[in-house]
Amino acid sequence: MTHLKNFLMNEENFRENQKLKEILFEIIFHHVADAIFIMKVEYDPQPRFKYMFVNEKGQLQSGVDQGQVGMFMEEVLEKELFEHLNGQYLNLLENGDRLSFIDEIRTADGNLMTNESLLTAIRNDKGIIDFVVAVSRDITASVHERKRLIDSEQRYRSIIDHNMDAVFSLDRNGEILEANKASGSLLGFSEEDLIGCSIYDFVIEEEVFAIKNVLEHCLSGESIEKSACWLSNKRGHQLLVHLKSIPIIIDGEIPGIYLIVRDITEHSQNTETIKYLAFHDQLTGLWNRRALLDHLQDEIPSAMKIGKEMALLYLDLDRFKFFNDTLGHKTGDDLLRTIAERLTSLSSVNYRIYRQGGDEFIILLFNGSRDSAEKAAQEIMSKFSEPMYVHNQEYYITPSIGISIFPADGKDTETLIKSADSALFQVKEKGKAHYRFYQSDMNVAFPNFILMESHLRRAIEKEELLIYYQPQVNLATGKIESFEALLRWQNRKFGFVTPSQFIPLAEDTGLIIPIGEWVIENVCEQLSKWRSKGYQSVRVAINISPKQFQQHQLPDIINRLLKKYKLPPDSLEIEITEGAMQDTRTTLTMLNRLKEIGIIISVDDFGTGYSSLNYLKRFPLDILKIDQTFVKEIQQSYKDAAITKTIIHLAHSLGLEVVAEGVEEMEQVEFLLNANCQKAQGFYFSKPVSALEIEEKVLVNQ
Repeated sequence: MTHLKNFLMNEENFRENQKLKEILFEIIFHHVADAIFIMKVEYDPQPRFKYMFVNEKGQLQSGVDQGQVGMFMEEVLEKELFEHLNGQYLNLLENGDRLSFIDEIRTADGNLMTNESLLTAIRNDKGIIDFVVAVSRDITASVHERKRLIDSEQRYRSIIDHNMDAVFSLDRNGEILEANKASGSLLGFSEEDLIGCSIYDFVIEEEVFAIKNVLEHCLSGESIEKSACWLSNKRGHQLLVHLKSIPIIIDGEIPGIYLIVRDITEHSQNTETIKYLAFHDQLTGLWNRRALLDHLQDEIPSAMKIGKEMALLYLDLDRFKFFNDTLGHKTGDDLLRTIAERLTSLSSVNYRIYRQGGDEFIILLFNGSRDSAEKAAQEIMSKFSEPMYVHNQEYYITPSIGISIFPADGKDTETLIKSADSALFQVKEKGKAHYRFYQSDMNVAFPNFILMESHLRRAIEKEELLIYYQPQVNLATGKIESFEALLRWQNRKFGFVTPSQFIPLAEDTGLIIPIGEWVIENVCEQLSKWRSKGYQSVRVAINISPKQFQQHQLPDIINRLLKKYKLPPDSLEIEITEGAMQDTRTTLTMLNRLKEIGIIISVDDFGTGYSSLNYLKRFPLDILKIDQTFVKEIQQSYKDAAITKTIIHLAHSLGLEVVAEGVEEMEQVEFLLNANCQKAQGFYFSKPVSALEIEEKVLVNQ
C-alpha cells in the first residue's frame, strides 16, 4: 500500500509512466478477484469522487465501463446507489483512514449481490486525502451458505449427507460429533467410527498448531479457510486438503464448528506448490519437520560414508506460551516470523532452519563439529539478547538450546533428534536461556520420562487432561451429594497414562502448580453448570498436592474462582494428605485462610502418617478419609477392623465426618454401616466416571 500511495501522489507519474501502468493493469485489472476502484477526491468545495481506475472485476460488478473513467460518481451511478456510496466515502473522510461495510447491490445484469467493501484513504504530504482505494468482495456465496446451514433439519441433512466434500461437526475441543458419508470415504473409516474421535487424530503433527489456530478463530465467530493442509487417512497416506471452518451459532452462542474438507490432492495442477506446502511451514516460510526428516534421511548415509560430522540444534522459546496468551495469537505469530527472520541470518555457511511447530525450531549444521555447533549456539543466544520489535513494540524473549552431534549422539534421524531433545530437557531443568550438548547419561535416569514430560507440558494446551468424578455415598440414606474429582491424562502418543506415572513427574518438575489450578477451575466450572440445572447441594473434593499446598496464593486463587463461578464456598472440599502437613506453622496458617473463605477441609489417606493425633487437635478439619489399605482387609484382619472402628469413633468424638475409600464388596459396606461410618466411595458403588455420566446416572435420578 505504501508503494501505491507514493505512486498515486504523483498523478503525472500515474498517467505517463507506461511501464508501471502495464504492470498495474496486468496484475490488478486481470488477475485480482476482488473489485478495485481508485477514486480521486476533488474538493469543489464539497468533496466529490472521480473514477481514476476500475479493474475488470469492478467493471463487471458495477457496470462502470472504461469510457466512464474520469467521470464523477454522481455522473455514473443511479441516484439511490450514488447517495449510499457517497455517504460511505464521506464517512471515511470524516472519521479516519479505513472504513469497511457490507451492503447489497444490484449488478449490471440485474442480480442482487452482497458485497463486503473496504475503503482506504491515501493522504498527500500535507495529510489531505487525495485518493480513496476501494476494494469490494462478493460474499454472496458465503452468505447463502450460512443461511443454508441454519435452514430446516431436512434441508440441513440433505446438504450434509449428500455433500461431496467431507463435513464434520465438531465440539469446542475438536471432538467429532457428526460426520457425513464423504468424511468416511476421505479418511477410510466408517461414519460411526469417526464419532468421538478428535479431528487432530487425522492431522499430521506439523499441522496441529495451524489447525488449532483456525478452530480457535472460528470459535470466536470468524469463518476461516486454510487453502492447503495435510491430513492422514486410515492407511497412513497423506492427503492435501482445503479446509473451511464455519461457526455453529445457536442463540448467540458457539457450541461447535462445521469443518468442510475438500480433497485437492489429485486436482492440484501445480506440483511445485504442493511440494512447497508439504515441506515448508506456512507461518514462517521455513522448512518444516517433514523436510527435516527427509533431509536427514538423505544426508546421513553420505555423511556416514565420508566420515562427516553434523550438528543438530534443538531450540525452544522460553515463556512463549505466556507471550501468546497475553498478547494474542496474531502478535505471537508475528513474533515467530520475526524470530525466523533473525535465525536465517546466522553467519554459518552451510545450515538449514526448520520449524518443528509451535515455538520449537531446529537448526541443522551440515558441517557441524562440536566447535562450530557451540559457535552457532553462542551466536543464536547473542541474537536473542537484542529486542524483538513487533508492531513498534519492544519484546525480549530467550531460547533454550539442546545440541546433538552426528554420529556420536545418534546415527539415525530419530536418535539424533531425541538426543538433542534430551539435552534441551536438561537446559529447561537447569534454568532455561542457555545451551547444552547431549551427554550419554541423560537418558539413564528417565528412559521415557523426558519424552513424557515434554508431552505433559502441553497436556493442558492440547486439552488432553480430563476430570472424572467418583461418587461418595451416604451409607444411611443411599444418597449421593458429594464426589471426589480425579485427574486423568489421555495422551495421543502414550495413550492413557496412569496418575501414579504422571503425578510424581508433575510434582518433580513443578508442572503440578498449573495443572492443579486447571483442575480447580474446571471443577468450579462444572459445579456452576450443575447448579444452573438445579443440582444445588452438590459438593466436590479436590486433591491438593504438597507442593501446591505450599503456594501462598492458593486461597486467593480458590476464592477468585468461587466468585467467578458464583459458588458457595462449602460446595468445594480441599483434600490434603498427612505428608503435606509436616510444617505445622505453615499448615495452620494455610488451613485458617481456607476456613475463613468457608472451604470444607478433609484429610486424605488418614492413618498412614505419623502425627495424626497432633494435627487433629490443632488443625481446623472437617472430614477424615480412611485409607483404602485399612478398608481392604477389614474382613480378614481384626487389626485393620479395629483401626477402622477406632478412626470412625475418634472422628465422631471430634465432630468430624468420615469417608471410607476403596470400598469394593458388600461385606465392607455392612461393616462400615454398623460402625456408623457416614460415607463411602469405591468400585462397589461406582468407578470414577465423566461429568456427563454423573449428571445422567446420578444427579438426574436423585
